[in-house]
Amino acid sequence: MPFGKYKGRFLIDLPEHYMVWYHNKGFPKGKLGLQMQLVYELKLNGLEDLIRKIK
Repeated sequence: MPFGKYKGRFLIDLPEHYMVWYHNKGFPKGKLGLQMQLVYELKLNGLEDLIRKIK
């Protein structure tokens, strides 16, 4: 994450409540927003372990 309280963390490591908040508020524009949408979908479907294994 490039800014805010979670600056420096991998997107996959952001708390689920934070991703839900962004989903309700609207993700940022551009590449970061697309990546955050993907991470939200992964967390929603319980697939975040796929990324953790790659990381």
